[in-house]
Amino acid sequence: MNTQITLDHLAQLKLHGMARAYQAVLTMPLQQQPSLSQFMANLAESELQERIHKRTEKYLVQSKLRYNAIIEQVHCSTNRNLTKEKLMMVADCSFIERAENLLITGATGCGKSYLACAIGRQACYFGYKTLYFGINRFLERISSSKLDGTYIKLLNQIEKTHLLILDDFGISPLDAVTRLALLQILEDRYGKKSVIIASQIPTSKWYGYIGESTIADAIMDRLAVNAHRIDLKGESLRKKI
Repeated sequence: MNTQITLDHLAQLKLHGMARAYQAVLTMPLQQQPSLSQFMANLAESELQERIHKRTEKYLVQSKLRYNAIIEQVHCSTNRNLTKEKLMMVADCSFIERAENLLITGATGCGKSYLACAIGRQACYFGYKTLYFGINRFLERISSSKLDGTYIKLLNQIEKTHLLILDDFGISPLDAVTRLALLQILEDRYGKKSVIIASQIPTSKWYGYIGESTIADAIMDRLAVNAHRIDLKGESLRKKI
């Protein structure tokens, strides 16, 4: 049997995970090589993990997450008002499958953005397309897309994204154009896709920030219904660096 031909065939078929697993078996002494059934299981598992890894890396690049954050490094404590149980409720990303939202509030430096990005990374791993915007960049994209004629293209891109993350919500004022754009985006996602909002201001003050009571009511109705809420407490984590 010409093993190199087999490896070449696997490469041509782009079964790179299988190829590596096969090469690993070939380096083992004959008496230590797995049975046929175990060998096939190893090949399938290696190929699956290879594809998950490639998909995750692709989604992470596309997501443009602010931080390379991971769930295991999110600090949980009663002082932060974040227990491990509460974190695990959102870390499995089942809320995305149910098209629910997540609203994260807290003072500057308490870890809102890091937590949002850690969940975003989890979403990419689980196969959910994710897109991150700081609110300033989000408003700039809305305005520029209106000017250059790519607004509908931007809306379609966001609509196809399983998880939209809007960070620093409340820092920059909304004008009439961006207010209506936000409502349209949330309307497109309502009951279908999820949103994470991270903000320094409590949700009770979002009405005032959004402005124009009718639109504010509509936006908050689409954000707050079936939303998970995490209100982080404690001193700024940046002081500990």
